[in-house]
Amino acid sequence: MYKSGFVNIIGSPNVGKSTLMNSLVGEKLSIITHKPQTTRHRILGIINRSNFQIVFSDTPGIINPIYPMQKIMMQYVKKSLEDADIILITTEIGKFEDVSIFNQIKKKNIPIIILINKIDKIGTQYKKNILYHTINYWHRLFPYSEILPISALKRINQDLLMNKIISLLSEHPPYYPKDYLSNKSKRFFVNEIIREKIFFFYKKEIPYSVEIHTEFFKEKKTFIYILSYIYVERDSQKGILIGEKGNAIKKLKFFSIKSIELFFNKNIELKFNVEVCKNWRYDYKKLRCFGY
Repeated sequence: MYKSGFVNIIGSPNVGKSTLMNSLVGEKLSIITHKPQTTRHRILGIINRSNFQIVFSDTPGIINPIYPMQKIMMQYVKKSLEDADIILITTEIGKFEDVSIFNQIKKKNIPIIILINKIDKIGTQYKKNILYHTINYWHRLFPYSEILPISALKRINQDLLMNKIISLLSEHPPYYPKDYLSNKSKRFFVNEIIREKIFFFYKKEIPYSVEIHTEFFKEKKTFIYILSYIYVERDSQKGILIGEKGNAIKKLKFFSIKSIELFFNKNIELKFNVEVCKNWRYDYKKLRCFGY
């Protein structure tokens, strides 16, 4: 009997959803930073085995959207609720929240697992009894759902989670070819790697004002040639991104190349163009051009 299904990961920003999916799939598909709203798209990570296929879905953190880009991000979350066979609500110890979207989930007749992440921090950042209080809180919100404390970073209880997911899958042929790892293109992952480095190296509004578009991607046997455009919203942001004498953009390029080489296991030649695209986050037409 072959089983398959969509296992969709939802939750607030910075609770470890991307870390969890990367850990489960065994590949770094979603970028990870300590800053909120890092994930902008819905990213699928696919596990293929001889008798099952699990299609994990990483989604943006649930927020109250203000501008068009955030509204589109929340549409990705809503879509993930519509096609889910299993929902993993990911939270963390000490987090007591009541997000309105959870009320929609309660109405769905599908398995829901509550994952209380970051339990590796118990005894360092958190007192031991905080896990007990967190479990009780989520049990009151979802009295019929299973609750599992985990650490996505340390892979604590990950085998238990995988076994539970496999047991809940329904009999169904695979949704994707068995050599697929994700639904996203190679250019998409280049964009995400560069954007992750910008989150690491730049402060304040710069990471949130940046969009990446890879214009040229030519792959050869041992080499990949890439031209990526970095778009910012204002001229002042362009100056900050480039830095004095181009030092900041050189640093960004160096570390981007290192990570892209690691991802593709090939030598990389990378060129950047930095352009201003005013208020792109607020313009639906521009957002469509950027793939939203």
